Amino acid sequence: MLVYGAGGHAKVVYECLKAQSQTVKCFVDPFRQKQHLFDIPILESYDPEYKTDDEMIIAIGDNQIRKQIAKTINHNFGTVIHSSSLISGTVLIGDGTVVFHNSVIQSSTTIGKHCIVNTHASVDHDCVVNNFVHIAPNTTICGNVKIGEGSFIGAGSTIIPNVSIGKWVKIGAGTVVINDIPDNVTVVGNPARII
Repeated sequence: MLVYGAGGHAKVVYECLKAQSQTVKCFVDPFRQKQHLFDIPILESYDPEYKTDDEMIIAIGDNQIRKQIAKTINHNFGTVIHSSSLISGTVLIGDGTVVFHNSVIQSSTTIGKHCIVNTHASVDHDCVVNNFVHIAPNTTICGNVKIGEGSFIGAGSTIIPNVSIGKWVKIGAGTVVINDIPDNVTVVGNPARII
């Protein structure tokens, strides 16, 4: 696996891959501060001809940047799922998505491409999580929730059943969402309010 990014998020992706006995061949980071991470080389630029048979994962936490980078990659994208996560056999997970330690994804849920389901996150049944969404640690997404492209669901937040979250929404840490949220807004609080 090739990993685009060499910051904190990439370190956790590396640990997930290591737990699966997968080998990371290199990290790619144009803003690198060092030559190696975990004794693995960091390349300063993406090379579409480098190890073309290997898959790549974009290990960048920012949803917008992850989307921009994905457009420039010629490699096939892999999927990283930590062995401690619990995922129903009826779940669909898109390419480039990472599911971290102790996460739970329940029956008939769809997770899009290049998403992050972070540590201890819970996504219940029949949810639709669109591309480039980041579900932060300890978040609870109840059943039949829809989350639009690029939205960020902050750490420890809760979304009650049957709610729709728009595209590119930012939900603050600890927020409790009890109503639908439109596109391109930031919400915080209990209950959630637009700021």
